[in-house]
Amino acid sequence: MAKMKTNRSAAKRFKVTGTGKLKRNKAYKSHILTKKTTKNKRRLRKAVITDPTNVANMKKICPYL
Repeated sequence: MAKMKTNRSAAKRFKVTGTGKLKRNKAYKSHILTKKTTKNKRRLRKAVITDPTNVANMKKICPYL
């Protein structure tokens, strides 16, 4: 059987933590930042753990993460 292919766009956006959880960065931090508050932009800097409802799909498209 052929090897499974990793979705490269997803592989660049997600990292696996030491305990096996998926870590991701938040969206809405790239442009149109003038109307966003400083507090809001500061919150967007932090990485977060991916929601458990999406983890199964992420493991499918990134089988070797």
